[in-house]
Amino acid sequence: MIPFLSAWPPSPANPTLPADELHVWVASLNRSQTQLNQFWQHLSEDERARANRFYFDHDREHYIVARGLLRQLLGNYLQLPAHLIAFAYGEHGKPELAAEQATSGVRFNISHAQGVALLAFSRNREVGVDIEQVRPLDDGEQIAERFFSENEVAVFTAVPPEQKPQAFFNCWTRKEAFIKVIGEGLSCPLDSFDVTLKPGEPADLLQVKGSREAAARWRLENLEPANGYAGAVIAEGREWQLRTWQWPA
Repeated sequence: MIPFLSAWPPSPANPTLPADELHVWVASLNRSQTQLNQFWQHLSEDERARANRFYFDHDREHYIVARGLLRQLLGNYLQLPAHLIAFAYGEHGKPELAAEQATSGVRFNISHAQGVALLAFSRNREVGVDIEQVRPLDDGEQIAERFFSENEVAVFTAVPPEQKPQAFFNCWTRKEAFIKVIGEGLSCPLDSFDVTLKPGEPADLLQVKGSREAAARWRLENLEPANGYAGAVIAEGREWQLRTWQWPA
């Protein structure tokens, strides 16, 4: 079981999603067979087919839990059975609610890594979230030089060696969250915008394609969802309250 940080409280029984709030949930994807069976019941036929295409059991099980939990949380917000949630997909594969459910204004995004998932929800504002396990990388410097912006590379190079893993994944999760919120996938170069990355420094989107004004329409927040993990969430606008919860074990 993943050791969650105590700063993330247990989830409320019946949360609502006001327009001025952004909700992020952290959950372990390592579940009992009973729970797996329950999440399986939430899935559509195409989701079950995709689950069955995974070669490794743990990958299949993590997909079932992540997708089933997404449906369950959306069902709670929309007051619908989880299996009735319908999805549509953008040009670059970003999922969203389909048909009449989209009129609710509920937006969402999900990310998972090494058995831990983050699920973010908002209303009438785009949202992106990312999580990674913090670990040393032998080729971290090379990856940074290839994908980070010139300013980010300079900051990363100056970080003390013992802080480099955290700095690297601070930058990576913040960049991935932005790529996901704009829905452009890999068509948006990672070095076309700047984020902060120093450990202990507030998360911020500094500029987008040289424009501070373009960056100002977004608010980026650092997340510490579990011991040894880095996370980030970003959403449109700046006047919203972030609320974080832990899904029950």
